[in-house]
Amino acid sequence: METESVATQRRGPFRGLRERWNGLSRPAQWGWMLIVVAIAYAMPYLNFFPLSTAPGNDWPLALFAMAVYALVAVGLNVVVGYAGLLDLGYVAFFAVGSYTAAMFTSPDSPYLKIPYLWTLPLAMVIAMIFGVVLGVPTLRLRGDYLAIVTLGFGEIVRILATIIPAMKGQVGFQNVGRPPGDGPNGIPIFANSNGTPWYWLTVTILIIILLLAGNLERSRVGRAWIAIREDEDAAETMGVPTFKYKVWAFAIGASVGGLSGALFAGQVGFVNNQKFDVQTSILFLAAVVLGGTGNKVGAILGGAIVAYIPLRFTAVADYKYLIFGVALVILMIYRSQGLIPAKMRLMAYSRKAVEWVAPPKTPRGAEPPGAPAPRTEGGAA
Repeated sequence: METESVATQRRGPFRGLRERWNGLSRPAQWGWMLIVVAIAYAMPYLNFFPLSTAPGNDWPLALFAMAVYALVAVGLNVVVGYAGLLDLGYVAFFAVGSYTAAMFTSPDSPYLKIPYLWTLPLAMVIAMIFGVVLGVPTLRLRGDYLAIVTLGFGEIVRILATIIPAMKGQVGFQNVGRPPGDGPNGIPIFANSNGTPWYWLTVTILIIILLLAGNLERSRVGRAWIAIREDEDAAETMGVPTFKYKVWAFAIGASVGGLSGALFAGQVGFVNNQKFDVQTSILFLAAVVLGGTGNKVGAILGGAIVAYIPLRFTAVADYKYLIFGVALVILMIYRSQGLIPAKMRLMAYSRKAVEWVAPPKTPRGAEPPGAPAPRTEGGAA
């Protein structure tokens, strides 16, 4: 019993908070979540020291960058956290979404022009197709081999953006489209310099993606992903079509990456081949590992931190890769599962089900709980 209690105490500083959260009723949990959502929408107005990134960087624009990175981390978490597939080229799907928004809205593009909001689902579909194209021939690989292939795929997309004339290389696309609407002064609501509406739009999309990802995690697909992550051979032996579900993970994760890329292109208003390098892909992966692989809330936290620190401390922005490298090393030593590790709900629920169906038997010679203590010869208990 002493060993068990020590192990329980070492599970992390958030254990007590998590237990209190799990002890709340469902309406109470939704009430607290609504408070958190309200705070998230109010963040552009919480522009004060030490939270704000001003004057070095505009605070609402910094919030938009944090929301985009959080959305990217949620999408990559489907691939890395749920299915356990190491993807080092996730920036390719981010690039596909950005170029989709640019090529269908920018006046520099000769292609058909459509409203910007239509490019968001279109970017998801095109990025999903790219995810399937990458996944079908490569997902029979595992581990380091899969990581190298995905890394190469990310570089291929960047090189294609350089050598294909229609993608304009370093020149890129200017005046990428934005959502409609003008303010009372005639200035567009979604102007490139106005980060608040862009942040609100991204947070709204992030909440929707989180709800969908949560339902997916609890579905048969989510359970299959967890089985593949824990032991792919055992999952396949038990009848799980591992290849199909891995392709699904790549496709769904790619669609979220494409969506975040389209949002990024709309706010920046300019897309070229210099924004989608290997370093950016490594930052995406660092966000998932830092927050906690397999946990949606951890992915959001990790993505926000990765975007926030270089913008908050502009003087050390050039050393961001060194900072996150050291942080990850320290994290792996003291908290290898990330800031907010994934909860093993399936194991907990299965244990409760076994106890409910077959309650533990009382050892021979031991009295069941609640039984009266035996009396001694003197009649005292």
